[in-house]
Order: sequence, then structure tokens, then C-alpha cells
Amino acid sequence: MRRSIVAAFALLLSALPGPGIALAQEYPVKPIRFIVPFPPGGATDAFARIIGQKLNDAWGQPVVIDNRPGAGGNIGADFAAKSPADGYSIIIVGPSHGANISLYSKLSYDPVRDFVPVTQVAAVQIFLVVHPSVPARSVKELVALARARPGELQYGSGGNGSSNHLATELLKSLSKIDIEHVPYKGTESVIGILRGEISLLFENLISVGAHIKSGKVRVIAVGGAKRFAAMPEVPTIAESGVPGYEMVLWFGVLAPARTPKPIVAKLNAEIVKALNLPDVRQRLSSQGAEAVGNTPEQFDALIKSEIRNWARVIKEAGLRVD
Repeated sequence: MRRSIVAAFALLLSALPGPGIALAQEYPVKPIRFIVPFPPGGATDAFARIIGQKLNDAWGQPVVIDNRPGAGGNIGADFAAKSPADGYSIIIVGPSHGANISLYSKLSYDPVRDFVPVTQVAAVQIFLVVHPSVPARSVKELVALARARPGELQYGSGGNGSSNHLATELLKSLSKIDIEHVPYKGTESVIGILRGEISLLFENLISVGAHIKSGKVRVIAVGGAKRFAAMPEVPTIAESGVPGYEMVLWFGVLAPARTPKPIVAKLNAEIVKALNLPDVRQRLSSQGAEAVGNTPEQFDALIKSEIRNWARVIKEAGLRVD
């Protein structure tokens, strides 16, 4: 009789949800900190706010955007890596997350071991724009101009290790040109090109779309392997005289390592659901972005691939930012 009672009790316990599942069912019960390792106003910040609002709507808990810019995203990434692994601290990252381990001699965190992937949010086209005073109207003409005037042209970026820094260094490496780097703080580089302080800049439509329309900057190429559907007249860099050039920005959400799997799964499901909403897809599309929303495993594979690819490019170009 006693054995039957014990067996029945054990069976009852086995049917109850485990602690991780129970935790995920309750989650979230307090505000979520969404870390953005770049200043307000750029693509990283914009995507975090779109996703954060949808999580807020779905769960009824505030999602607090916490901008922690600096060192090409390293300050924010280090803060996120050291945050509690409970699902209440997440971070949105981009291309610099895959490049910084090769750009910097030492990082205070590991871009793979210290995080667990949640999902890729978007793939974003990046455009090469020049100040109207620059006589080049194509990449071929820009390369010729840079070769004729080595070291005279200046390009801007959002700081060492930022996506537009990497995009231009890739162009320099493939086209064998000498142009000077002028790092700014985040999207202040857009102000720099509007003022004519720099000659050229790689940027996304969130930051320069309105200035392209107004004629304050001139777009000459797009960085992806194919033309942007909304601007089919703009050629790719590869078809404009620099074979092999391809750069599409990616953005995605990570959580600190050891965040419980059920919570990661819940975050993934809700973010993917948000990315499939028509209004979100339309907002992203208008900004030159394509909503993704994949599995943690697929996003993990992308990050590791980016780390390998940028390690090769950075080594060949001899880049270091410290």
C-alpha cells in the first residue's frame, strides 16, 4: 500500500511543470531592460524601440530602452554580458558584434560564450552616399578620384568598429584606395557629411533617407549583393567596379549566457511574432530593412560565420582600433 502511495506521488510530481517551465510561464513579472550599445537615433536604437513596444503591448510590462554607447558597441555588450541571466536584460547587436573580437586586442567579454542568441531581427541595406561637392557620381569614379588624390578624401563613421567603419574599410581593401577615417559619435557622422566635413559615408535609410530625397547627399551605390527593390536605379558596389563587395547589415537580440532556455524560447516566439506583423514589416521595409525572425540556432550560426568572415577581412586589411 505504502509503495503504491509513493509511486502515485512520484507520478504526480513528474506531471508538474519543472522550475524552468514554471519560470517561463510567469515571465515577465517586472520591466525588461533592452540594452542598445549605440546612441539614440540610429538603426540599432530604432529596431530596439519597435520590438520593445511590441513586447510591452504583448506582455503588459515596460520595456526600458537603455542606450550604452561607446567603443564600437563594446561598452553595452560588456554590460549585457555581466547582467543577471534571468530574461530581464537583453541586448540588440549588429555587425560590430562579429567584428570587435578581431578589431580589438582584448575584449572584456566573449561574443559567443557570454551570450545566448534569441533571434535575428532584420537584414538592412547600407548605402554609399557622398557630399554634393564630390564630383564622383559612381563608385568607379569615386575610386578613380581617391587614387588620383590619395589621402585627401575623408570618410565618416559612427566610431571605430561601427558598421559604417567596417563597410568603408572593406571598400578600401578591395579597391586599394587611401582615404582618411573620421570617427564620430553615432549618427553625428550624418551631420558631418551634411556640413561637408567628410566626403563620403556608408549609412542606412533610417539615417540618410530624407537627405537623399532632399538632395543634401547623393547616393551612388548599395552594399548588398542585389539592388534595393525600392531604389532599383541605384547599382550595387560589386557591379559598379568593385567585384566581391557585399555587405548587408544584420541586427539581432541576445540574452546573457545561462538565461533559462524556456525564457529564451518565450522571447524568441514573441519577437518572431512581432516581426511578422504587417505594420512592423512595413516600418522595417520603409527603412531599407527586411524582417527576419529566425531560430536561436540559425542566429547563432550567423554570428559565428560573421566572426570568421570579419577576422579574415580585418587581418587582410591590417585593421586595429586600439
